[in-house]
Amino acid sequence: MDSATKDEMQPSLPPGSSCPGPEWPEQERAEQLARGAALKWASGIFYRPEQLARLGQYRSREVQRTCSLEARIKSVVQSYLEGVKTGVWQLAQAFEAVQGTREALDQAHGLLQGMVEATETLKPLREQVAQHKQLQVLSQLLPRLRAVPAAVAHTRTLIGAQRLLEAYVCLRELEQLQEETWAPLGGLELPVFEGLGPLAEALGQAVEAAAGVAGQLAREDPALLVAAVRVAEVDARHTTSLELPPRDWRRRCLQALQEGLERTHFGTPLLLEPGALAGWLEALRVALPAELATAEALVAPCCPPHYKVVRLWAHTLHSGLRRCLQQLLEGPKLGAADAFALLHWTLHVYLGPEMMGSLELGPEADVSQLEPLLTPENIEQLEAMFVTQIQILEENIRVTSLVSESLQRRVHGMALSELGTFLRSFSDALIRFSRDHIRGEAMAPHYVPYLLATLNYQSALSSSLSVLQPDGAGSGDLALVEAGLDELQRRICRLVLEALLAELQPLFEALPSRRWLSSPELLDDVCERTVRFCQDFRRVRNPAVQLLLAEAERTVVLQYLRALMQGRLVCRGADERIQAAQRLQNDAAQLRELFLGLGLEESVQCAPVLLSLRDLLNLRDPMLLGLEVAGLRQKFPDVSEDHVSALLDLRGDVSREQRLAALSSLQAGPQPSLSAGHRALFSLVPVPTPALSSCLPSGPCA
Repeated sequence: MDSATKDEMQPSLPPGSSCPGPEWPEQERAEQLARGAALKWASGIFYRPEQLARLGQYRSREVQRTCSLEARIKSVVQSYLEGVKTGVWQLAQAFEAVQGTREALDQAHGLLQGMVEATETLKPLREQVAQHKQLQVLSQLLPRLRAVPAAVAHTRTLIGAQRLLEAYVCLRELEQLQEETWAPLGGLELPVFEGLGPLAEALGQAVEAAAGVAGQLAREDPALLVAAVRVAEVDARHTTSLELPPRDWRRRCLQALQEGLERTHFGTPLLLEPGALAGWLEALRVALPAELATAEALVAPCCPPHYKVVRLWAHTLHSGLRRCLQQLLEGPKLGAADAFALLHWTLHVYLGPEMMGSLELGPEADVSQLEPLLTPENIEQLEAMFVTQIQILEENIRVTSLVSESLQRRVHGMALSELGTFLRSFSDALIRFSRDHIRGEAMAPHYVPYLLATLNYQSALSSSLSVLQPDGAGSGDLALVEAGLDELQRRICRLVLEALLAELQPLFEALPSRRWLSSPELLDDVCERTVRFCQDFRRVRNPAVQLLLAEAERTVVLQYLRALMQGRLVCRGADERIQAAQRLQNDAAQLRELFLGLGLEESVQCAPVLLSLRDLLNLRDPMLLGLEVAGLRQKFPDVSEDHVSALLDLRGDVSREQRLAALSSLQAGPQPSLSAGHRALFSLVPVPTPALSSCLPSGPCA
């Protein structure tokens, strides 16, 4: 920019003015303040007459200072104006550039519009180019496409000759050719490839057919079995760009293995003559272990490890046998001999060392996860069949009475003797079974259901004893058998309750506690575990089920009392004692509803003992504890000083004198006698040994 232009753009200032623009009110005020400050300064300087001689110097210095300030102000204003001029010039240049850019964009837009129109005119040409490329691809692949029908026929011939690997290679070559033509033709399907779908299905059916007779092929033609499995495995890893549904030959191969195995052993409906079931079961005892041995020695080497052939064979045979037995039980009613043979075979032979319990079966068979062949309902059904037909023994005894009374007594005594021997051996076997399970030497996957089934056996034997008692005659042998059956029932119930106790003990370790005071979660866990454990009790016959439920309820209450007596919690005030009393009341109601729901009558429940303990905790005046303790002794004669002392510790507010007074009430007055129907509670609950200072001089702990 030249100096002339700059001069033209520079604005003119009014004469006598030192700054541009109009005067501001603030400027006028500032000038007034400055004049006032100058007058004040001057009056202070020239207050004395001798200083007037220096007035000329002061005037000269102030004039110089004023000129210097004016020069600096003019320089700043001049610099500012030059910057403004430069900015205005740059804005003008930028405006001109923007105008040029806009014109260039308009020209480009016009060119693009012309190109779009030109592109539309080239569309038919593009279509011609695409058709030309398709024709070029077809011309290159034409020799191979002409050979497709012959290749399809050749592949079918290979499938018919069971040359499965070669057939699969041919099929893959044809599918590869189909993929090569599919993309260039834009997904157009050529009619020459219409036969590939049925051809692939025919090969898949051939693979299934070979897998369905895997056991036979493993012995006679293992190469064919290996080829079928390899085809299924290779095809499972193959991916294609064609939009075809998955063939899933691996799943079909495994399914064919299972269906073929079941068809071999359980394919035909089981129609047996009465008494022929034992022979069929004996044939299975020989055939099934042989089949498992074949699977381990011959079939497994022909298959990949992830097929888990031995486990597949064991579980398939088991499920097929289980379904076959269910169909058998749904058919005509079995006779006593068949019912006994089936019960003995499923519960002892099948799980014994000759079959599924054989040491030759390795861990890969995984037989521990097998479901029982017979459900508890099936076992009860077979027991009922056998018991209802025990009239054979009754008829034999009645027939012997037609010969002589001595023969009748001899047959009667023999039956009782054999039954007593059986009960002793059965009881010993039950003890060994339970001991091996608890020690972990032979874990039973359905331990408690087996015990409940055994309890049903005991009930069935008890109900059949009447046929061994001659009319109007007594028998000491019969009394011994009845006593043996009662002892067997008690032993079974004890084993079941020990299993329940093993599940509940860890839950009662956290009771009582501060968390127990404020939340029902701890007892909720106990109730949930108890319901889950007792859900199989419904399969137990009456009256044994009522006995079992009553003992289970008493076991839960005893564990509750045992936890209270351990001294884990001491109430820290009246509020916590009220909380503890309320928790005992709620827990008693929850246990009552729990066992009512399970079918136990309320009159035989033990949970009301918690309400008596609630009253002992809820008492506000410790001086009246003696009355509550005496009332507790009247309701529960087996409560001891140790139990009462532990409950007083739980209260946390009983002095030594009040404790001794409360304990003395246990010995005051007539001692209650145990009634015939009384069930022991506190005598079965151990408590920690109390301090000597809390015992009476004549008490058991003194």
